Amino acid sequence: MPDFPTAKVRTSLTVPLSFTDGYSVEAKMVTFEGLVDGREHLAVVLGDPGLSPLVRLHSECLTGDVFGSARCDCGSQLREAVERIAEQGGVLLYLRQEGRGIGLYNKLDAYALQDDGLDTYAANVALGLPEDARDYTPAAQMLAALGIHTLDLLSNNPDKAAQLRSLGLDVPTRVPTGVFATAQNLHYLRAKVLQTHHTLPLAELSAG
Repeated sequence: MPDFPTAKVRTSLTVPLSFTDGYSVEAKMVTFEGLVDGREHLAVVLGDPGLSPLVRLHSECLTGDVFGSARCDCGSQLREAVERIAEQGGVLLYLRQEGRGIGLYNKLDAYALQDDGLDTYAANVALGLPEDARDYTPAAQMLAALGIHTLDLLSNNPDKAAQLRSLGLDVPTRVPTGVFATAQNLHYLRAKVLQTHHTLPLAELSAG
């Protein structure tokens, strides 16, 4: 049995999505009641999820998702995920976990410390915050409410798969995302590989 409280679907409606590069797709957006953290997380169902859907847990990143910040790869990952999930069938969970759970203002404070040479994890710690404060219990609740118990996870982050498995979900495959390196985010991406073992090819992230 799942090791978390049950949640239920609150609202489900169809929304046409359109991206600045011309890609468009129809999605079903789902809201929930009973999520353990009380936040307004959102499920975006794309295509036909089937028996083993492709799922991405995407943490909200205002700077990357909305403003196209080159300091991270979040906006590019979001755009890629929507198309790949629509092709295979599955769900994108848009989780309100700005800054790996520390919030927008703290994330921008951490950016300032990164400008002084700290990596993204050390900057969080210097602010007296966890390296990564995210708890994926609400994601597990959302998937269960959608009737999803087995999934392929679209992620470079082994912690996401580990947490879902610990909560009773079956995650047989973790599918890596693309590499979206820029001159501005190389230090950030390398830190993710070295500190939290993200499956990104380190050779492609050379500062040279």
